[in-house]
Amino acid sequence: MQPRNMSMSGVVDLAAVKAASEAKSKAEQARAEAARQGGAPAVTPSALVIDVDEATFERDVLTRSSEVPVVIDFWAEWCEPCKQLGPLLERLVVEYNGRLLLAKIDVDANQMLMQQFGIQGIPAVFAVVAGQALPLFQGAAPEAQIRETLDQLVLVAEERFGLTGIAVDPNAQAPAAEAQVPVGPYDALLEAAVVALDSGDLAGAAQAYRNVLSDDPGNPEAKLGLAQAELLQRVQSLDPQQVRKDAAEKPADVAAQIAAADLDLVGGHVEDAFGRLVETVRRTFGDDREAARVRLLELFEVIGGDDPRVTAARTALARVLF
Repeated sequence: MQPRNMSMSGVVDLAAVKAASEAKSKAEQARAEAARQGGAPAVTPSALVIDVDEATFERDVLTRSSEVPVVIDFWAEWCEPCKQLGPLLERLVVEYNGRLLLAKIDVDANQMLMQQFGIQGIPAVFAVVAGQALPLFQGAAPEAQIRETLDQLVLVAEERFGLTGIAVDPNAQAPAAEAQVPVGPYDALLEAAVVALDSGDLAGAAQAYRNVLSDDPGNPEAKLGLAQAELLQRVQSLDPQQVRKDAAEKPADVAAQIAAADLDLVGGHVEDAFGRLVETVRRTFGDDREAARVRLLELFEVIGGDDPRVTAARTALARVLF
């Protein structure tokens, strides 16, 4: 993938006089309020690079962009160029010593943000300045070109929006992470879920797994169990023969393909299930594509992310998406 938009050409539209004036005024107000409250404390260099998701985007990107330009790196684990660009961006942003902030967004986990920014391929790099978004470049690029683009971004942010960045103290200590005390043990809840699953009480099993995840969202056993219970709930009322017939006769019917994929997986035909949904994603658009993509990700949870069949399907999904 070749880099493109390696310039600030989009700034002309972005920084129309009225918009720039309003954004600069908001930034000045935000700085004045921070000064009134004693000023923002200096941050550590490591705090200049943050992971952002849909829940924290407004706070960590839009709000912060009133004091410092926020560079956004859209990436994914399966994207090889992302693995080259990401560390380079992190190093460069730290070198700018508070004049830039880097927000890293995983597109697999934040599809809504990807769509809102109109991402067509990754890696893709944007910036938000005083609440105004602009594209920087797409694809991997030489360090010199990236540095030139960031230089222009800093200049525009300062001259047109009055953003001078945030204070950085290289000797400051990062705040100690609070000790995470597990609420568990969850043995009893997990055992109850297994018993319910074995007895056919799928709703009870799903609820037991949700109870664990409400306290421990990352619990791998509960995540896997819930994905399995929900899959079994979906297929228990299906007529397999009718589902297969509909899927064969109506290849454009996304609901039929999703139902058939569920049956494929329950029947142990993992590659068939994944392949069916990847193909459905490839030939659909809009809400239909999103429904097929989401179901495929749910089926990945049933099998487990370390399974080579999941890895292969993720790569295939990436090809049809980007």
